[in-house]
Amino acid sequence: MFVTVERPRKSFLPWATLTIIGVCAAQFFWLVLMPENLRWEFVRHWGTVPTRLIDANASLWQQLIELRWLRLATSLFIHAGWLHLAGNLLFLMIFGVPAERALGAWRFLLLFLLGGALANLVEATMLASTSAPIVGSSGAVSAIIGAYLGLFPRARLGLVLPLGMFLEFVRIPAPLLIGFWALLQIAFAFVGPAYGAIAWWAHIAGFAVGMLFALISRPAILRRLRS
Repeated sequence: MFVTVERPRKSFLPWATLTIIGVCAAQFFWLVLMPENLRWEFVRHWGTVPTRLIDANASLWQQLIELRWLRLATSLFIHAGWLHLAGNLLFLMIFGVPAERALGAWRFLLLFLLGGALANLVEATMLASTSAPIVGSSGAVSAIIGAYLGLFPRARLGLVLPLGMFLEFVRIPAPLLIGFWALLQIAFAFVGPAYGAIAWWAHIAGFAVGMLFALISRPAILRRLRS
């Protein structure tokens, strides 16, 4: 697993990151307690369903009335299982806290929602004929990872390596680890279903949006830090 290694800083409460984690966790437990038929109906209604989103037969008015495009954002808070939820929230905590500190809470929330929605849109476009819902915050978390790399290109991440019966903690440049992760997403995107029903293109799109968002936000971040 990855852990961030940072110097001691002033007291900071990452309320936006914690709020997203709390909403995702609460949503998951609420769904678990629902009857299976209602749970599936909820996921299909509020998840991003490509065939419903990209529907040439539906008028713009119908799409607005049914809030179809809103599903690009609501699906970010729905997860398919424990591992899906835990993996996303773990990476969100690791990369989200420093990213929120730099961006500010409201800009961080905007990145999460906008990056996740655009990531889901790209995935839905790639799977336009699929009726299975796209759910999970993977695309949004990928946007946070991309923003982290854009904001802290010289950062180092701690990596715990198992060496026999011992665990060795090493510090590795963030661009190396995140770059390797990004290359894996690209490779798996072309391998596709052989590695499970994972929205690889959403990861790639989210990462790109996050990088761009960080670069655009740098002047505003510098002004905020000076003040």
